[in-house]
Amino acid sequence: MSSVEEVLDLLKTKAKSDQLEGMAKFGIVTEQRMGVSVPDMRKIAKKVGKNHPLALALWETGILEARIVAGMIANPEELTEEQMEAWVGGINSWDVCDQVCMNLFEKSPLAQRKIFEWSQREEEFVKRAAFALIAYLAWHDKEAGDEAFTQYFPLIQREATDPRNFVKKAVNWALRNIGKRNLHLNKAAIEVAKEIREIDDKTARWVANNAIKELESEKVQEKLQEKTAQRSLSG
Repeated sequence: MSSVEEVLDLLKTKAKSDQLEGMAKFGIVTEQRMGVSVPDMRKIAKKVGKNHPLALALWETGILEARIVAGMIANPEELTEEQMEAWVGGINSWDVCDQVCMNLFEKSPLAQRKIFEWSQREEEFVKRAAFALIAYLAWHDKEAGDEAFTQYFPLIQREATDPRNFVKKAVNWALRNIGKRNLHLNKAAIEVAKEIREIDDKTARWVANNAIKELESEKVQEKLQEKTAQRSLSG
């Protein structure tokens, strides 16, 4: 399969327009959307396989499911800085942002630089992309050292006062995911959250309190203790 038309036809066969109303309740943009589930999009992407030129063409359709599939089939090694900028600048829905970050941007060698650049940008979904990337890297990059994530604490502190819903949730998400990597980063993230809590700002207090609640929870602490014990036994 190698054409935009074929992929769009496949998406149409999985489309459920009656799902759009429910999606809108979760803040998902429904314009230019068919109503295809992420599992179905993954199946289509797997069937298509990696195809960077096709990914670029699918993105240009403006159809949101086609853009998500584009992120799934694009080759991160072929992704240029210009393409990353064009794509992130065209995102208008949080789910597209997160899917493209998870499936493509975080795998690019440019990811770290873009985190620092995008975290300073004013566009809502560009800034969200920066913190979504931090959250996904903290979750997926098992080999990175602690310093790879402590470098993001100043960005989190700086942007913790952004009141926009999709930004503040991503900032909080990034902090929580860093704090769930290991006990050392857990302690560090909690300290950062406590510093953020001292800022005289409603959004900052929400970011901090939500993070502290999860990172200090019995569930997270037990899981981190287990991970530490497993490392000790294997090391």
